[in-house]
Amino acid sequence: MNEFIAILLTIGFGGLIAVSMLAMAIFFGPKNATPTKLEPFECGVKPVSDPRGRFSVNFYLVAILFVMFDVEVVFLYPWAVTFRSLGIAGFVEMTLFIIILLLGLFYAIKRGVLAWD
Repeated sequence: MNEFIAILLTIGFGGLIAVSMLAMAIFFGPKNATPTKLEPFECGVKPVSDPRGRFSVNFYLVAILFVMFDVEVVFLYPWAVTFRSLGIAGFVEMTLFIIILLLGLFYAIKRGVLAWD
């Protein structure tokens, strides 16, 4: 149990710091809400439309494809580092992996996911 005391103290100290900073902001922070302070901050440009407006589904599809291919590319780095020790079997498996990824990308392009109207 002695090993966990340091972890518990670190978690407790971090929580104490977070709560004390929030409390100081509540007690000592300014409380006058002016129209300028209530305006959303975004590059100094006044908002043109409602921020809860609808987005095109293409935005979400592109985001999902980006995350999917980004995560899959992460698997290429460990393969590249251990390339020589994996031998021909590792090369064939990674080649199949990349072919499957490319097939998925070509399918998405064929379906028009990346085409913006």
